[in-house]
Amino acid sequence: MTSAEPAEKLLIPVLSAPWDDTRPWTLDTYRRHAGYEGLRAALAMPPDDVIALVKDAGLRGRGGAGFPTGMKWQFIPQNDGKPHYLVVNADESEPGTCKDIPLLFANPHALIEGMIIASYAIRCDHAFIYLRGEVVPVLRRLHAAVAEAYRAGLLGRDILGSGVDLDITVHAGAGAYICGEETALLDSLEGRRGQPRLRPPFPAIAGLYACPTVVNNVESIASVPAILARGKEWFKSLGTEKSPGFTLYSLSGHVTNPGQYEAPLGITLRQLLDVSGGVRPGHRLKFWTPGGSSTPMFTDEHLDVPLDYEGVGAAGSMLGTKALQIFDETTCVVRAVTRWTEFYAHESCGKCTPCREGTYWLVQLLKRVEAGEGVDGDLEKLLDIADNINGKSFCALGDGAASPIVSSLQHFRAEYEQHIAERRCPFDPAASTVWADGPRPGHQSATEREVHA
Repeated sequence: MTSAEPAEKLLIPVLSAPWDDTRPWTLDTYRRHAGYEGLRAALAMPPDDVIALVKDAGLRGRGGAGFPTGMKWQFIPQNDGKPHYLVVNADESEPGTCKDIPLLFANPHALIEGMIIASYAIRCDHAFIYLRGEVVPVLRRLHAAVAEAYRAGLLGRDILGSGVDLDITVHAGAGAYICGEETALLDSLEGRRGQPRLRPPFPAIAGLYACPTVVNNVESIASVPAILARGKEWFKSLGTEKSPGFTLYSLSGHVTNPGQYEAPLGITLRQLLDVSGGVRPGHRLKFWTPGGSSTPMFTDEHLDVPLDYEGVGAAGSMLGTKALQIFDETTCVVRAVTRWTEFYAHESCGKCTPCREGTYWLVQLLKRVEAGEGVDGDLEKLLDIADNINGKSFCALGDGAASPIVSSLQHFRAEYEQHIAERRCPFDPAASTVWADGPRPGHQSATEREVHA
């Protein structure tokens, strides 16, 4: 992949291929796109060979850390006499992250097929989908898709005459961001308050109900059927050497055409902006996140950073969930970081002191600076508190709260100092709204839609 290639040629619809079809969420539509062919290929192989194939293909977890999926499956002990479980983490709730919910809404059978393959590989006969409970339309669609799969003999007893059994339970969580952390998710699934567990033991040894458990992200599992159907060499031909394959990039914020863009790993933001219409007309890029609000922010200097795990890491951030939030020059970076930090303070489970107390005090300081009431020394105090959270909290929530503060001060310290020196915020919040420059071309206001109706 080179930066000279047109972005349109780099986009590769795999998971999103049926999205433009009529009723793409149905089993009939999914089968028209070679659905469940990967499952047939998997059932013709020994389970260990399926694990080896996924491992050799180089599929990495699409939920944040990028851990090799096949290696995670390989950690499950065999012949231990215990039930094995697969749990799919669909508790997507970080600001800016919005790929799994559209995928589940438009193409739920990709996940179901991937779950059957993964369950077969790890010798699991009961799998769970842990979904964020607020997204009721997606919950209903998942239940309908699972019911379709049961009626078609793709779930239940003796799947496709293979002798393999699998039941899938769709579980709606109560809406806690902390339950996106895998061990907190397992506690919640077991009926307890969602809080991170002390590790070791790790879920692969003692996860759900103290049994060996694989916890994978929605996109990770939904990507498996294409590998089985098309082969590992096809998958490795996409992306980069250490980050092979395709993925969903979520563009939001001050971009002309926000949405999901499916492309090989290693594409750049410059290329994605080319195909999405660029930053909204008349404005320029100021800062952006490569992997959601919990990842260190980038600026316009990072437009050509390859969006894979190694490229983003070498540039000082994390690819995370590939949630590309775009902010133009009308945005107050102090205001944006304050809103993110308020979210993390609200969602802290309170189990550990650095996160529970630290996020509270970060919010107090940031709100003071944003309001023009900051004093000399506040910025050093922000960095000191962030340092006392980062790497010292029970789970990654504390790290996620600290990273945008540290990176924003690295890139925009002068803007923080301006708030303190001028005793005010120098930005007009209304200027950053989507309606600030008037209606977009071809876009009707609510009043216009009502008149035409």
